[in-house]
Amino acid sequence: MQFSHKIAGGDFSKAGNVASAVKKVLRQMNIDHSVSKRVVIALYEGEVNVVAHAYSGVIDVDIDETRIKITISDKGPGIADIDQAMEEGYSTASPKVRENGFGAGMGLSNMRKNSDAMRISSVPGEGTIVEITNYTKPDPEKNMIIEDLGREPFVKELR
Repeated sequence: MQFSHKIAGGDFSKAGNVASAVKKVLRQMNIDHSVSKRVVIALYEGEVNVVAHAYSGVIDVDIDETRIKITISDKGPGIADIDQAMEEGYSTASPKVRENGFGAGMGLSNMRKNSDAMRISSVPGEGTIVEITNYTKPDPEKNMIIEDLGREPFVKELR
């Protein structure tokens, strides 16, 4: 099953709508609750990141019997230092975002904790793509691969 949702940057009134829709689909597909909970947490964090930091974005969801793959693509400022952005508590959120109760600097780290594989690529000044994958029977082995591609997209892949 595949579907796609557009996200408007700055529209906090709709933040979480995609995560809620995916939760319903996973429930209908009888995906294990522990797996669906992790997927929904990671997706919610990514969705809020688009709303808080980007001008616009698209969330693509691809679900089959073995895995749930979510790709979050945005047009926005990008991430200059992915390692720093992955640190718990690090945030570039604006005062307006913080006034709305977001921007604590836990988004990317929570996405990582709640996914079996995660890949981030970003071009500062253009945007970011985050791919998260959760397996219906979670893979306990996770590792990190870091690539600094200069002016090319910065990539941090977590498997």
